[in-house]
Amino acid sequence: MDLRFFLTVFSTVFLAELGDKTQLATFLYAADGNHSKLTVFVGAASALIVTSAMGVALGSAVSQYVSPRILSWLAGAGFVAIGIWTIVRA
Repeated sequence: MDLRFFLTVFSTVFLAELGDKTQLATFLYAADGNHSKLTVFVGAASALIVTSAMGVALGSAVSQYVSPRILSWLAGAGFVAIGIWTIVRA
């Protein structure tokens, strides 16, 4: 395992998830005093593991047909479009 690449992926995903609706939903479930915090943690962590596995599988499949450069460009353009859309709606 390439530790430097691992830390890059970890940092990117960690920062992207901070304040995300996923974290807010987990926060609200954990704030409910009627449910186990361990259940909230295991449920949220499991969901993130499954969605990450789906992302890896989809990325691996798509990369066989589309060059990494085009994928990077499309991802960047998508983030810019979401940013513009968010600013326009504000």
